[in-house]
Amino acid sequence: MKKTHTKTILRMATVLVTISSIYLFAPWEFGLYYLKPIPKTIEQELTNAVNERLDGIIVYVAQKDKDPEFYAEGFHNRDEKTKAYPQALFKIASIAKLYDASAAVKLVTRGQLSLEQTLAFYLPDLSERIQYSDRITLRMLIQHRSGIPNFTDHEGFNWGESSLDMLDLVLDQPADFEPDSEYRYSNTNYYLLQKIMTRVLGYDYGRFIKEEMLAPLGIANTFMSVSEVDQGKLMSGYFVGYSDDFKHLDQGMVATAEDVGQFLRALNDGSLFTHEEAAIYKSLYEFQHDGWVLGYWSRARYYNDIDTVVIQFVNTTGEDTLILSQIVHNRIIDIIRETQ
Repeated sequence: MKKTHTKTILRMATVLVTISSIYLFAPWEFGLYYLKPIPKTIEQELTNAVNERLDGIIVYVAQKDKDPEFYAEGFHNRDEKTKAYPQALFKIASIAKLYDASAAVKLVTRGQLSLEQTLAFYLPDLSERIQYSDRITLRMLIQHRSGIPNFTDHEGFNWGESSLDMLDLVLDQPADFEPDSEYRYSNTNYYLLQKIMTRVLGYDYGRFIKEEMLAPLGIANTFMSVSEVDQGKLMSGYFVGYSDDFKHLDQGMVATAEDVGQFLRALNDGSLFTHEEAAIYKSLYEFQHDGWVLGYWSRARYYNDIDTVVIQFVNTTGEDTLILSQIVHNRIIDIIRETQ
């Protein structure tokens, strides 16, 4: 009884915080959307979301000891009028940081990396061009405590180009802060982490992720680049106000919702790791993540109270669609909880 009462209080608190945030920061129509009666099914919620302004949406739900559920609504390709389907490939953007951090942990336990070794040690060719490189450790890179500027915040960065040299945007620039003095999210950290892993391995870090982490889990529909996949299977990506399809841009990892869900389950239940690896990872990085690149928003979440993994892909960004996508996610979780 006490446990049920506590869960009820936590849910009420979550609702109050969410509603307050929506009314303070979100457009009024999305506040109204959040307060609409929640439908009984995820299918209906996705239909409502597409009717609002999302081009397409995919949702994967995996509750412990139950068969996973797959949902899709809207367009896979808006111009061709092809319908969204759950097995489509999608750009997962910064969700990939979970994979990168996990790979780094495995290399640490194998003695190929050290969390306390410096950036200058691993990438000496860049030591004179990144401030404090002799003080920035691998741990700081992974935990976003390096102080290295985020290349996506640079005025020269353009989300619509995938041929930019990301390092050129931050080399020889002053640090945002001294190493380990504060936290600030920086995509540059993980770009450098990838370079370090590739260098110590002697081959591309993506191969390590696929062969050493994903293959043992039976995960086979995850790729490091759009260049590796059948373009017809890759869901199109759109930005409000533009007719362009941005799926051709090479912006990192591509996967199905099921693949991401299987990985997230393994990350959270520890089956991805040995006991030693699991302990290191727990002290190092997150167990869930969102992702955003032009035309693509993704969310990977594990809800401990209902022992459920939920993956959500939305192929529309721009204006306030991010807020709408987040509201839709919260409503989906409410539906799952009500049907348990």
